[in-house]
Amino acid sequence: MSPPLSGAARVAGVVGAPVRHSLSPLIHNAWIAGAGLDAAYVPFSPPESGFAALVQGFRGGAIRGLNVTLPFKEQALALADSPSAAARAAGAANLLLFEADGRILADNTDGAGLLAAFAQQAPGFDPTARPVVILGAGGAARGAAAAFLAAGAGEVRILNRTLARAEAIAARLGDRVSPLGLDQAEQAFAEAGAVINATSAGLSGDGVLEVPLGATPADCVVMDMVYKPLRTPFLAQAEAEGRRSVDGLAMLIGQAVPSFTAFFGVSPPSGVDVRALALKTLGLSERS
Repeated sequence: MSPPLSGAARVAGVVGAPVRHSLSPLIHNAWIAGAGLDAAYVPFSPPESGFAALVQGFRGGAIRGLNVTLPFKEQALALADSPSAAARAAGAANLLLFEADGRILADNTDGAGLLAAFAQQAPGFDPTARPVVILGAGGAARGAAAAFLAAGAGEVRILNRTLARAEAIAARLGDRVSPLGLDQAEQAFAEAGAVINATSAGLSGDGVLEVPLGATPADCVVMDMVYKPLRTPFLAQAEAEGRRSVDGLAMLIGQAVPSFTAFFGVSPPSGVDVRALALKTLGLSERS
């Protein structure tokens, strides 16, 4: 059991609309308890029109910071006084820090979480070795592309049903990004070192990702950012083709690590198995 909070407790939280299904309070509060901190991590769910007022009200450090989830990530970046290079490249912020002098700092830890997930579940993967393919052209895809570019990827291929949206990401991130349409899927997968699903509903518009994963090299790593179910149909297809896989829960936990350190000044305690806690809460097992 966590010790009772004192009047000096450090407070952070997560903001989204809706936020009731967020696993962030579970993860951060488990780490807080494990580290014995005088701290708390709480959810906030303002109406979409109330996000800016909530953030402005925390100027000066009423709380230490916020993780930001949908639909507020782009607004969070716009409200910040000092956005990081990662947040600018992603075009969104998932971490806000409130300084005592009134400044709001913004960062994006999604890219760090993505790379941490690969390091954990696909050891030996080298993002610089071969092209990386990202399915989708929304904010998650742009953030993933920015993360791989920062990690030294020579080429990131954005594969999307609407080519113009993929072209928009390429225009923002530079000539190492190649926009491709769905009819170029086999070309996109050729020599790919990794394929990442950054869509939530599938590229075909009906919730199904109909892409030829068999066209990828045998040692290609396949990831799905979705974590419920843990083994999505996309990952099941990849595993049926003999490809290594990375799941979205590993990314979620990976992005929480730098946030926790920023909020509370210490690393998460290594002895707390937040993955097991998350799976239990979701009613999942490692194979579901």
